[in-house]
Amino acid sequence: MNHLKTFFLLAILTLLLIWIGGFFGGRNGALIAFIFTLCMNSVFYFFSDRIVLNMYRAEEIPPEELPWLHNIVEDLAQRIGIPKPRVYLIPHPSPNAFATGRSPSCAAVAVTQGLLRLLSPEEIKGVIGHELSHIKHRDTLIQTVAVSVAGAISMLAYWLRWRAIFGDDDERGVSPFFLLVVSILAPIAALIVQMSISRTREYLADEGGARACGNPLYLANALRKLTSYTQRIPLESNPSTAPLFIVHPFSSEDWIANLFSTHPPIEERIRRLELMAREEGGGYVF
Repeated sequence: MNHLKTFFLLAILTLLLIWIGGFFGGRNGALIAFIFTLCMNSVFYFFSDRIVLNMYRAEEIPPEELPWLHNIVEDLAQRIGIPKPRVYLIPHPSPNAFATGRSPSCAAVAVTQGLLRLLSPEEIKGVIGHELSHIKHRDTLIQTVAVSVAGAISMLAYWLRWRAIFGDDDERGVSPFFLLVVSILAPIAALIVQMSISRTREYLADEGGARACGNPLYLANALRKLTSYTQRIPLESNPSTAPLFIVHPFSSEDWIANLFSTHPPIEERIRRLELMAREEGGGYVF
C-alpha cells in the first residue's frame, strides 16, 4: 500500500509539471515539459550517485582502511539480501549518512567523519541498516525522481511568475493574477508532495533497518544523538539533497522550514522504534 501511495504521489508531481508547462504553450508546452522531465530523470537515473557524492566531496573507503565498517556493511547487506554497496566517507564533522544509486547493484553508502566519531558500533549498525533498507526498496531512485521533478516545477514556476508580472496573456485569456497565484502555489504543492513521499519512505527504512541489525534501539539511540549534534554542527549544502540523509542535515532554527521538512518528526521515529522493541520482547535496554 505504501509503494502504491509513493507512485501515486510521483504521478501527481509529474502531472503538476505538465500542467504548468501548458501555461507556456498549451498542448505543445505540456508536451515539452513532459519530454524535459523524461530527459532530466534519465540523467539523474544514470548519474545521481556521482552527482551527490561529488557534491559532498565523498571519497571511497578501501576495505583495508576501515575494515570494521566494511564488515558491518557486508553483514547487514547479506541479512537484507542485497549486494554489498560501495562505502564512502564525507570529510565533515556533522554526523550524518545517506545512500544513493539507482539500484541495489549500483549503490553506495556514505557516512560523515562526525558520525564515525559520535556513534558506537551498535548505533552505526542501526544507521547502516536504515540506509541499506533504502537501497533494497529503491528509495534512492524514488527520491531522485521526486527531487528532479520538484526542481523542474520550481524552475517553471519562477519563469511563470515573471511572465505574469511582465508578460501579456490576453491572447489566451489567462489572467496575469491567476498566473502569479499558480507560480506561488505550485512549488508549495510540489514540496508537500515531495515531503509526503520522503516521510513515508523514512518510516519504512527505520523498520527495515531495525530488523536487519537485530535491535530497534540501536537506531533509536543513534537518531537521538544525530539530531542533537546536527543542530550544533549543520551540514550546509544544497537543500534539494536533504531527503537523502538519515536526519535533516541543515540548520532548523526556522519553524517554517521545520513545518515543511522532508523528514518525519524525530520523536515519532524514535517512538515507533521503541514500540518495536517492546512488541518483539527482546529485553533491550538503553
